[in-house]
Order: sequence, then C-alpha cells, then structure tokens
Amino acid sequence: VQLVESGGGLVQPGGSLRLSCEASGITFSTYAMGWYRQAPGAQRELVADITSTGNTNYADSVKGRFTISRDNAKNTVYLQMNSLKPEDTAVYYCRARRILFYWGQGIQVTVSS
Repeated sequence: VQLVESGGGLVQPGGSLRLSCEASGITFSTYAMGWYRQAPGAQRELVADITSTGNTNYADSVKGRFTISRDNAKNTVYLQMNSLKPEDTAVYYCRARRILFYWGQGIQVTVSS
C-alpha cells in the first residue's frame, strides 16, 4: 500500500494550496480517506475526512476554508486549502481507513510572509 502526497509548499497568508494524495495497493473506493496535520511540538490532528460514500467532516479550525474531495477513478483524495493562516503551518498526512489504517509520508505546508 502506498499513499503519496503532493502539492505542499510555502504560501503567503491568505493564499491557497491544493494537496493531493494518490493511493495504490488498496481498493480506493471502499476506504474512508482523511487529511491530518502535525505542527512542531503538537499532536497529530484531524483536518478533514471523507467516507467512501462522500460524507465529509471538518475540524472547526478549517471549516469554511478547506474542502476535501475524492476522485475514485484516479484513486486520489484532495484537500483544497483557501484563506491560509500561519497557524495552518504543519506537516500534512493522508490516511486511508477501512479496517486497517495506512498513512502517507507527509508533506510540509508553510504559511508565512
């Protein structure tokens, strides 16, 4: 199983990024997918997740700014991040969940002027 994140980087406050996570080795459409993040010195926290049927859930801190979506034909889950703030700076991880969990390697997002 591989989960490969892409799309991170450095962005100014108020800017946007779109993260992608492409999965292989799983029947993607049957898995719930999620994005988590971990800032330095902090615990890993849920950002957003999406069920196999498309139901979504967001952390309060990102509601109205971030959107999670999935494309089952491409085995890919996305995280559109708008109105980014310095406190969104973290390593972002993709996770696949059914009975077992699988994690991506993480990708850095830095929001700074």
